[in-house]
Amino acid sequence: MKKLSYLKPIFNFIAIGLLITTLSRIFLFFIFRERVVQTPDFWYIFPIGLRMDLILLCYLSFLPAVLITFLPNKWLKFTNNFLVIYSFLFLFLILFVELASPDFVKQYDTRPNKIFLDYLIYPKEVVGMLLKSYLTSIIVTFIILGVVIYFAFKKGKKYFHTTSTEYKFKLILFPLVAFLLFFGARSSLTSKRPINASNAVFSTDQLTNTLGLNSFYTVAFAAYSIKNEGNTKMYGKMDEAEAIARVKKYMIAGPNDFTDAEIPFLHVQQPDTVVKKPYNLVIFLQESLGAEYVGILGGKPLTPEFDKLSKEGLLFTNLYCTGTRSVRGIEAVVTGFLPSPSESVVKLGNSQQGFFTLAEALKQKGYDTSFIYGGMANFDNMASFFNGNGFQDIVDQEDFESDGHKYAFKGTWGYSDEDLVTKANNYFKAKSDKPFFSLMFSTSNHEPFEYPAGRIKPYDAKPATVNNAMKYADFSIGKFFEMAKKEPYFKNTIFIVIADHNTRTYGKNLVPINKFHIPALIIGPGVPKGTSYSKLASQIDIPPTLLSYLGLPFETPMVGRNLNKLDPKTQGRSIMQFNDINAFRVENQVVIMQPNLKPLQFEIKNDTTLVPVKLNEELAKDALAHVITAGNLYKENKYKLRKK
Repeated sequence: MKKLSYLKPIFNFIAIGLLITTLSRIFLFFIFRERVVQTPDFWYIFPIGLRMDLILLCYLSFLPAVLITFLPNKWLKFTNNFLVIYSFLFLFLILFVELASPDFVKQYDTRPNKIFLDYLIYPKEVVGMLLKSYLTSIIVTFIILGVVIYFAFKKGKKYFHTTSTEYKFKLILFPLVAFLLFFGARSSLTSKRPINASNAVFSTDQLTNTLGLNSFYTVAFAAYSIKNEGNTKMYGKMDEAEAIARVKKYMIAGPNDFTDAEIPFLHVQQPDTVVKKPYNLVIFLQESLGAEYVGILGGKPLTPEFDKLSKEGLLFTNLYCTGTRSVRGIEAVVTGFLPSPSESVVKLGNSQQGFFTLAEALKQKGYDTSFIYGGMANFDNMASFFNGNGFQDIVDQEDFESDGHKYAFKGTWGYSDEDLVTKANNYFKAKSDKPFFSLMFSTSNHEPFEYPAGRIKPYDAKPATVNNAMKYADFSIGKFFEMAKKEPYFKNTIFIVIADHNTRTYGKNLVPINKFHIPALIIGPGVPKGTSYSKLASQIDIPPTLLSYLGLPFETPMVGRNLNKLDPKTQGRSIMQFNDINAFRVENQVVIMQPNLKPLQFEIKNDTTLVPVKLNEELAKDALAHVITAGNLYKENKYKLRKK
């Protein structure tokens, strides 16, 4: 045994790593115990977790094993210094992401992933939010990490220094060491592919499945996956022509409407009514306004202004967003692009220029186009995407600060919704006879839920809550329309108030469908007052529906449907992307696709009750076709308008 002491750094590294990840898993289990124990065989998370932890730690141990074996004893000082730094660096990172996991899981219903990395890019906004909403967690985390750093300096040599051992013995033993680490890293000798996150899936509860992973793995995999922009192979393969044909089945456009074989979905959309002077278009995108917070949709009584306004236009009562992030909502509402397991096109490299947006289509028709936002427009890469794809004017926080107007309130994420609507109304008043399109994006309904005092009657006693922020957002919606109705532009403008996504998305199903239900309300000339659209619809159906009101024909590559022209007999459809899980829903049937697994089908009894049923192979192919098509359109640069 004494001869094996040179391997002590590896044994200790794996043992300490397992201690961190196992204790974290137990802690997470008890935090979410009430939810997890509802899953049959929930205890699988522990043996699965041990397996996944060993995979990670064996991968990380391979380099130290090589150096310990092959570097000569005269280099022992260098080897030991490297082992201490290497071991504590990775153990520190493993501990850090595990400490961050409880709050992240509470917010996003999954372990840290790509969203975790996204937030690291915008420290100003995110640090402000964390300090105001998670101060206790931050203090505890820093105390623990401080203690760890102290012990790293005090005990590093004891645990992670190797010893001088006969070189020949190390070489003889290395094949066994390498085999054990290789076996641990692959966790199988029979599988053609290494074990991955899909092997941790044993239930239909996304949260429970992710507890069988560890957070360093999920973050590292998210970083690794960035290079796979537009990759859809995780769900299956399909010929491009078949995928296009299957997507076209769900469109309204007929064979004679398509205009360019090189841009497969480019087609002409005729207006519902032709007008002499085209109408303006204003999209008021609401941060996190899920249907569960909207009174008229059966939610909490937090939206009296929106509820009153619903009598003045067309209310969508069965509309579902495509994702759980603002950039996914922007993607759906502004571009009509299909959701995919890749990042939103707002952030992808190949879509920063020449990618279809409503702004580009309307600019070609002579519209002024703008984006108005109370925060910093560079957040989530919005400014870059908008600037390269048809938005002529970007108005953000810096413009609020430089225009000399006294605004009500500035919070962590920027100026309040009240300030946003005041700024937007003044901006629209200054417009000439030229038609305009504008995207307004709210900020107040975002943690830490800051808003000016005295504007609303609080729903909760504590001021900074999601319910009170919803009420303030609704107050601002009412104020916007109160101001707009007094201005000439109001009578010539189509308005829509729509959510980008819901708040925290969680639930026991693989895809918590109830958390994708959002409101939308269209108001303007030609829009029937006091009406509702109750058929199942997707967020990607909204932009073609909006174009139908403007009084002009448009050429567009959007695959969404103009809901005003949809045959009543046609089944409603929605598409939802939840982390790396895709849900394709047609009426009460939903096909759920997970990476590297066979698709599953469920019958939807209600938004929270899904009953497993036999897979409809044709519906599963249609589901796959929509994801494959999204990837192909992006990779091949085929989601665009023809050059004028």
